[in-house]
Amino acid sequence: MSTIKITCVIVDDEPMALNLVESYVAKTPFLELKQKCSSAIEALEFIKNKPVDLLFLDIQMPDLTGLEFSKMLPKETRVIFTTAFDQYALEGFKVEALDYLLKPFDYAEFLAAANKANSWFSLVKGKQQKMVSEEKEFLFVKSEYKQLRIKLADVLYFEGLKDYIKIWLKDNPKPILTLMSLKSLEEELPETQFMRVHRSFIVSLKNIDVIERSQIIINDQRITVSEQYKPPFLEFVNSNSL
Repeated sequence: MSTIKITCVIVDDEPMALNLVESYVAKTPFLELKQKCSSAIEALEFIKNKPVDLLFLDIQMPDLTGLEFSKMLPKETRVIFTTAFDQYALEGFKVEALDYLLKPFDYAEFLAAANKANSWFSLVKGKQQKMVSEEKEFLFVKSEYKQLRIKLADVLYFEGLKDYIKIWLKDNPKPILTLMSLKSLEEELPETQFMRVHRSFIVSLKNIDVIERSQIIINDQRITVSEQYKPPFLEFVNSNSL
């Protein structure tokens, strides 16, 4: 499970319900309570100035119901409805609530709903991080007491040698040598541009010249695709084949 913190607000016009959900939030490590509100109007004022990830939102409240309020929220803010009336369940899901807790609910039910939210936010965060990584155009690597700027578009492949990596570049007959593990490098590279195909090799997908049986040819260098890494590589080949 992700270790991200989900900021939340509790909204309920019943003081006992507010305090109960507050105690549940306090027991849940990945939830961070920012405010508890006794009305949707109070919550609306708070969120205008301090946006949060998640609302635990009662439906039946005076002046402005939870359902009406949920339609005013920014799309980034998600809702788990809490109510004593099960006839609102369908409407709750129509406004894309993450879950629906029917009062009275215990901590196990609350935690199951909170875990749904955690999974959802973890997925969103992962996609955002991937989008950022896809935009990466270069890396700085240490080599011979200097920090060298390496354009990713110029990389043919990375070759791992124990604690070192050789970086083979276009129009450069000699590789750049840097102290780094292939595993840590792999985590920094955009997944759509680079793929690990062997214990000792990460290749630039757009610089592959030929695929011959279980071998890749890049700039006259033959690199074997090992069994461990074949499935994702074959998937890449199939998705880009005529």
